[in-house]
Amino acid sequence: MSDWLDTLRTLRDTGEASVVVTVASTRGSVPREAGTKMIVTADAVHGTIGGGHLEHKAIAIARDRLAAGDAQGALRRFPLGASLGQCCGGIVELLFETVSDEAAWTDLLADARRRDERARDFTIVLFGAGHVARALARTLAGLPCRVTWVDERADEFPRDVPLNVTVVCTDAPEDEIDAAPAGAYFLVMTHSHALDEALAERILRRGDHAYFGLIGSATKRRAFERRLARRGIPVARLATMTCPIGVAGIPGKEPAAIAIAVAAQILQVRARAAGKMGSETHYSAATPAPECSAAAAE
Repeated sequence: MSDWLDTLRTLRDTGEASVVVTVASTRGSVPREAGTKMIVTADAVHGTIGGGHLEHKAIAIARDRLAAGDAQGALRRFPLGASLGQCCGGIVELLFETVSDEAAWTDLLADARRRDERARDFTIVLFGAGHVARALARTLAGLPCRVTWVDERADEFPRDVPLNVTVVCTDAPEDEIDAAPAGAYFLVMTHSHALDEALAERILRRGDHAYFGLIGSATKRRAFERRLARRGIPVARLATMTCPIGVAGIPGKEPAAIAIAVAAQILQVRARAAGKMGSETHYSAATPAPECSAAAAE
């Protein structure tokens, strides 16, 4: 839930108490990662911790706390098995925190977040949690960006992720394209060519990206272009797809090498947009990258 703090401040200003439900920790397969938040009031729910019986139970607990005027925080442990009717099989710990209608601390936290937002000045949406994506997430940790990391396989994400990375485990990854801000940087490197193509089509139909990189060879690019053109994607829009990805001259196929090449390309695009560079090559349909580039193998 990206706007949980704004929601809290709105509730505070209208004099409505709430309970913030936070996924405090997870183990095994779970619907949402640690840090996910949901805000519960007596009459509404803002955000989600994954739906299902776990969420219904959490909402009931939160409303009981509101009714009782319980201001103490509480940590509850939920095995996601038969007792909750969820087949994930993991374990989730939820933190319940009551927020009063005063909550002056929300302004201080909002100021801190604005300072952090200014420091992290662009958004990357990374699809896929394979070896290259994991290496890339580590490489991007040191850059002034916010990364939304998307995959449907919870077990593929590492236990610890960088502070500027938000993990989204979902079976509807296309929704994250719609949720991204204008001028986002998209990277598609999932375990499925069919999913890669679906995501590519969604990104290109939206059409306001600063960068769209698709992992794969020039052969993969040509195949995608043919099929997407038949579905009505204009040639000019197809030319904004970068595939293969990564700066030229780094032939290694190790995940770390590919990650460095891709991060360097993103920085080139970013600097060019800021008017700090000349006419470095940007791979497109008109200027395809060599088939042997670092990221062509996936």
